Amino acid sequence: MMIKSRLYLVPLLVLIVSGTCFGQEREKTLTAKVFKNAQGETLLYRLFVPNNYDGKKKYPLVVYLHGGGGRGTDNLKQIQGGNGYLIDFFTQAETQSRYPSLLVAPQSPMQEGWIEYDSITPTRQLRLVFELIRDLQRSYSIDSSRLYVSGQSMGGFGTFAIISEHPNMFAAGVALCGGGDESKVARLAGTPMWAFHGEKDEAVSVERSRTIVAAIRKAGGQARYTEYAEADHLIWSKVVKEPHLLSWLFAQRL
Repeated sequence: MMIKSRLYLVPLLVLIVSGTCFGQEREKTLTAKVFKNAQGETLLYRLFVPNNYDGKKKYPLVVYLHGGGGRGTDNLKQIQGGNGYLIDFFTQAETQSRYPSLLVAPQSPMQEGWIEYDSITPTRQLRLVFELIRDLQRSYSIDSSRLYVSGQSMGGFGTFAIISEHPNMFAAGVALCGGGDESKVARLAGTPMWAFHGEKDEAVSVERSRTIVAAIRKAGGQARYTEYAEADHLIWSKVVKEPHLLSWLFAQRL
Protein backbone atom coordinates (compact mmCIF):
# COMPACT_ATOMS: atom_id res chain seq x y z
CA MET A 1 0.00 0.00 0.00
CA MET A 2 2.86 2.36 0.80
CA ILE A 3 4.37 1.79 -2.66
CA LYS A 4 1.04 2.51 -4.37
CA SER A 5 0.56 5.65 -2.32
CA ARG A 6 3.99 6.90 -3.33
CA LEU A 7 3.25 6.16 -6.98
CA TYR A 8 0.05 8.17 -6.81
CA LEU A 9 1.95 11.07 -5.22
CA VAL A 10 4.55 11.25 -8.01
CA PRO A 11 2.27 12.60 -10.78
CA LEU A 12 0.57 14.90 -8.27
CA LEU A 13 3.92 16.38 -7.25
CA VAL A 14 4.91 16.75 -10.91
CA LEU A 15 1.73 18.73 -11.58
CA ILE A 16 2.30 20.94 -8.55
CA VAL A 17 5.94 21.64 -9.43
CA SER A 18 5.05 22.19 -13.10
CA GLY A 19 2.25 24.60 -12.20
CA THR A 20 4.53 26.46 -9.82
CA CYS A 21 7.21 26.80 -12.49
CA PHE A 22 4.76 28.16 -15.05
CA GLY A 23 3.37 30.57 -12.44
CA GLN A 24 6.83 31.86 -11.58
CA GLU A 25 7.63 32.34 -15.27
CA ARG A 26 4.37 34.25 -15.71
CA GLU A 27 5.30 36.57 -12.85
CA LYS A 28 8.53 37.39 -14.67
CA THR A 29 7.05 37.97 -18.12
CA LEU A 30 4.02 39.97 -16.97
CA THR A 31 5.07 43.12 -15.14
CA ALA A 32 3.00 44.17 -12.11
CA LYS A 33 1.67 47.72 -12.46
CA VAL A 34 -1.00 50.03 -10.99
CA PHE A 35 -3.25 52.31 -13.03
CA LYS A 36 -4.51 55.50 -11.37
CA ASN A 37 -7.06 57.79 -13.01
CA ALA A 38 -7.65 61.51 -12.55
CA GLN A 39 -10.10 60.83 -9.72
CA GLY A 40 -7.53 58.82 -7.80
CA GLU A 41 -9.21 55.46 -8.47
CA THR A 42 -6.77 52.60 -8.95
CA LEU A 43 -6.70 49.31 -10.82
CA LEU A 44 -4.03 46.65 -10.42
CA TYR A 45 -2.84 44.96 -13.58
CA ARG A 46 -0.17 42.82 -15.19
CA LEU A 47 1.31 43.79 -18.54
CA PHE A 48 3.09 41.69 -21.14
CA VAL A 49 5.17 43.48 -23.77
CA PRO A 50 6.94 41.54 -26.56
CA ASN A 51 10.68 41.11 -26.05
CA ASN A 52 11.44 42.75 -29.40
CA TYR A 53 8.97 45.60 -28.90
CA ASP A 54 9.61 48.41 -31.37
CA GLY A 55 7.88 51.73 -30.74
CA LYS A 56 7.89 52.41 -34.48
CA LYS A 57 5.60 49.45 -35.14
CA LYS A 58 1.92 48.99 -34.24
CA TYR A 59 0.90 46.05 -32.05
CA PRO A 60 -2.44 44.42 -31.22
CA LEU A 61 -3.55 44.51 -27.58
CA VAL A 62 -5.26 41.56 -25.88
CA VAL A 63 -7.28 42.39 -22.76
CA TYR A 64 -7.72 39.40 -20.46
CA LEU A 65 -10.52 39.47 -17.87
CA HIS A 66 -10.04 36.90 -15.12
CA GLY A 67 -12.64 34.64 -13.53
CA GLY A 68 -13.96 34.94 -9.98
CA GLY A 69 -10.93 33.19 -8.49
CA GLY A 70 -8.66 35.95 -9.79
CA ARG A 71 -10.17 38.69 -7.61
CA GLY A 72 -7.99 40.21 -4.90
CA THR A 73 -5.41 42.87 -4.11
CA ASP A 74 -2.20 40.92 -4.68
CA ASN A 75 -1.88 41.63 -8.43
CA LEU A 76 -1.17 37.93 -8.81
CA LYS A 77 -4.28 35.75 -8.63
CA GLN A 78 -5.51 37.01 -12.00
CA ILE A 79 -2.61 35.23 -13.72
CA GLN A 80 -2.63 32.07 -11.62
CA GLY A 81 -4.54 28.79 -11.72
CA GLY A 82 -7.06 28.42 -14.51
CA ASN A 83 -6.50 32.02 -15.57
CA GLY A 84 -3.00 31.07 -16.63
CA TYR A 85 -4.14 28.95 -19.58
CA LEU A 86 -5.25 31.78 -21.85
CA ILE A 87 -2.50 34.09 -20.66
CA ASP A 88 0.15 31.50 -21.56
CA PHE A 89 -1.67 30.82 -24.83
CA PHE A 90 -1.35 34.45 -25.90
CA THR A 91 2.12 35.19 -24.53
CA GLN A 92 4.01 31.97 -25.34
CA ALA A 93 6.93 32.25 -27.73
CA GLU A 94 5.19 30.30 -30.50
CA THR A 95 2.21 32.66 -30.49
CA GLN A 96 4.34 35.79 -30.24
CA SER A 97 6.50 34.70 -33.18
CA ARG A 98 3.36 34.68 -35.36
CA TYR A 99 1.28 37.36 -33.70
CA PRO A 100 3.47 39.76 -31.69
CA SER A 101 1.12 41.58 -29.33
CA LEU A 102 0.73 43.13 -25.90
CA LEU A 103 -1.47 41.60 -23.21
CA VAL A 104 -2.98 43.29 -20.17
CA ALA A 105 -4.54 41.38 -17.27
CA PRO A 106 -6.29 43.71 -14.79
CA GLN A 107 -7.37 42.50 -11.33
CA SER A 108 -10.68 43.38 -9.73
CA PRO A 109 -10.92 43.51 -5.93
CA MET A 110 -12.58 40.70 -3.97
CA GLN A 111 -15.77 42.65 -3.28
CA GLU A 112 -16.35 43.77 -6.88
CA GLY A 113 -15.90 41.87 -10.14
CA TRP A 114 -16.52 42.86 -13.76
CA ILE A 115 -20.31 42.52 -13.59
CA GLU A 116 -22.97 43.03 -10.93
CA TYR A 117 -24.85 40.15 -9.30
CA ASP A 118 -27.29 40.09 -12.22
CA SER A 119 -24.34 38.87 -14.33
CA ILE A 120 -24.90 41.49 -17.06
CA THR A 121 -24.53 45.00 -15.60
CA PRO A 122 -20.97 46.39 -15.89
CA THR A 123 -19.28 47.49 -12.67
CA ARG A 124 -17.05 50.44 -11.84
CA GLN A 125 -14.10 48.06 -12.27
CA LEU A 126 -15.02 47.44 -15.89
CA ARG A 127 -15.12 51.19 -16.44
CA LEU A 128 -11.60 51.38 -15.03
CA VAL A 129 -10.52 48.69 -17.50
CA PHE A 130 -11.71 50.94 -20.32
CA GLU A 131 -9.70 53.84 -18.88
CA LEU A 132 -6.67 51.57 -18.50
CA ILE A 133 -6.85 50.61 -22.17
CA ARG A 134 -6.89 54.26 -23.18
CA ASP A 135 -3.90 54.91 -20.95
CA LEU A 136 -1.95 52.03 -22.52
CA GLN A 137 -2.76 53.39 -25.96
CA ARG A 138 -1.07 56.64 -24.96
CA SER A 139 1.99 54.86 -23.55
CA TYR A 140 2.58 52.15 -26.14
CA SER A 141 2.38 51.80 -29.90
CA ILE A 142 -0.94 49.95 -30.06
CA ASP A 143 -2.98 49.35 -33.19
CA SER A 144 -6.40 50.80 -32.33
CA SER A 145 -8.00 48.65 -35.03
CA ARG A 146 -6.81 45.46 -33.31
CA LEU A 147 -7.99 45.59 -29.72
CA TYR A 148 -9.19 42.19 -28.52
CA VAL A 149 -10.89 41.14 -25.29
CA SER A 150 -11.10 37.69 -23.78
CA GLY A 151 -12.23 36.29 -20.46
CA GLN A 152 -13.44 33.20 -18.67
CA SER A 153 -16.38 32.63 -16.33
CA MET A 154 -16.90 36.03 -14.63
CA GLY A 155 -14.50 37.36 -17.25
CA GLY A 156 -16.61 35.76 -19.97
CA PHE A 157 -19.56 37.84 -18.79
CA GLY A 158 -17.21 40.81 -18.56
CA THR A 159 -16.17 40.29 -22.18
CA PHE A 160 -19.74 40.62 -23.44
CA ALA A 161 -20.37 43.52 -21.04
CA ILE A 162 -17.41 45.68 -22.05
CA ILE A 163 -18.16 45.16 -25.74
CA SER A 164 -21.79 46.17 -25.22
CA GLU A 165 -20.60 49.29 -23.38
CA HIS A 166 -18.06 50.16 -26.10
CA PRO A 167 -19.38 48.56 -29.30
CA ASN A 168 -16.94 50.28 -31.66
CA MET A 169 -13.81 49.63 -29.64
CA PHE A 170 -12.92 45.95 -30.00
CA ALA A 171 -12.14 44.05 -33.18
CA ALA A 172 -13.21 40.73 -31.62
CA GLY A 173 -14.05 38.99 -28.36
CA VAL A 174 -13.48 35.50 -26.95
CA ALA A 175 -15.75 34.47 -24.08
CA LEU A 176 -15.44 31.25 -22.07
CA CYS A 177 -18.35 30.05 -19.90
CA GLY A 178 -20.01 33.44 -19.93
CA GLY A 179 -23.13 35.17 -21.16
CA GLY A 180 -24.44 38.55 -22.18
CA ASP A 181 -27.31 41.01 -21.94
CA GLU A 182 -29.82 40.17 -24.68
CA SER A 183 -31.37 43.64 -24.39
CA LYS A 184 -28.07 45.05 -25.71
CA VAL A 185 -27.63 42.59 -28.54
CA ALA A 186 -27.73 45.39 -31.13
CA ARG A 187 -24.56 46.76 -29.52
CA LEU A 188 -22.91 43.32 -29.59
CA ALA A 189 -23.80 42.37 -33.15
CA GLY A 190 -21.10 44.52 -34.73
CA THR A 191 -18.22 42.73 -33.01
CA PRO A 192 -17.15 39.21 -34.09
CA MET A 193 -17.38 36.83 -31.12
CA TRP A 194 -16.29 33.29 -30.37
CA ALA A 195 -17.96 31.77 -27.33
CA PHE A 196 -17.02 28.50 -25.61
CA HIS A 197 -18.92 26.48 -23.02
CA GLY A 198 -19.04 23.03 -21.47
CA GLU A 199 -22.30 21.14 -21.96
CA LYS A 200 -22.40 20.01 -18.33
CA ASP A 201 -21.27 23.30 -16.74
CA GLU A 202 -22.83 23.51 -13.26
CA ALA A 203 -21.27 26.87 -12.35
CA VAL A 204 -22.63 28.83 -15.32
CA SER A 205 -25.49 27.31 -17.28
CA VAL A 206 -24.61 26.47 -20.87
CA GLU A 207 -27.86 28.20 -21.82
CA ARG A 208 -26.19 31.55 -21.09
CA SER A 209 -23.82 31.11 -24.04
CA ARG A 210 -26.39 29.40 -26.27
CA THR A 211 -28.90 32.20 -25.75
CA ILE A 212 -26.61 35.18 -26.34
CA VAL A 213 -24.98 33.57 -29.38
CA ALA A 214 -28.41 32.87 -30.90
CA ALA A 215 -29.47 36.46 -30.21
CA ILE A 216 -26.34 37.90 -31.84
CA ARG A 217 -26.80 35.73 -34.91
CA LYS A 218 -30.47 36.71 -35.15
CA ALA A 219 -29.42 40.37 -35.05
CA GLY A 220 -27.10 39.76 -37.99
CA GLY A 221 -23.86 39.53 -36.02
CA GLN A 222 -20.93 37.15 -36.37
CA ALA A 223 -20.87 34.73 -33.46
CA ARG A 224 -18.95 31.48 -33.45
CA TYR A 225 -19.85 28.93 -30.82
CA THR A 226 -18.03 25.83 -29.57
CA GLU A 227 -19.70 23.59 -27.02
CA TYR A 228 -17.77 20.71 -25.48
CA ALA A 229 -19.90 17.63 -24.98
CA GLU A 230 -19.91 16.25 -21.43
CA ALA A 231 -17.47 18.97 -20.29
CA ASP A 232 -17.97 20.93 -17.06
CA HIS A 233 -16.93 24.49 -16.17
CA LEU A 234 -13.19 23.90 -16.49
CA ILE A 235 -12.75 24.05 -20.25
CA TRP A 236 -9.65 26.27 -20.37
CA SER A 237 -7.30 23.42 -21.37
CA LYS A 238 -9.60 22.53 -24.27
CA VAL A 239 -9.94 26.07 -25.60
CA VAL A 240 -6.19 26.66 -25.85
CA LYS A 241 -5.96 23.58 -28.09
CA GLU A 242 -8.36 25.01 -30.65
CA PRO A 243 -6.25 25.07 -33.85
CA HIS A 244 -7.95 28.05 -35.50
CA LEU A 245 -8.57 30.34 -32.54
CA LEU A 246 -5.44 32.45 -32.82
CA SER A 247 -5.56 32.84 -36.59
CA TRP A 248 -9.25 33.79 -36.41
CA LEU A 249 -8.75 36.30 -33.59
CA PHE A 250 -5.75 38.14 -34.96
CA ALA A 251 -7.31 38.33 -38.43
CA GLN A 252 -10.11 40.54 -37.06
CA ARG A 253 -9.80 44.30 -37.57
CA LEU A 254 -12.08 47.26 -37.19
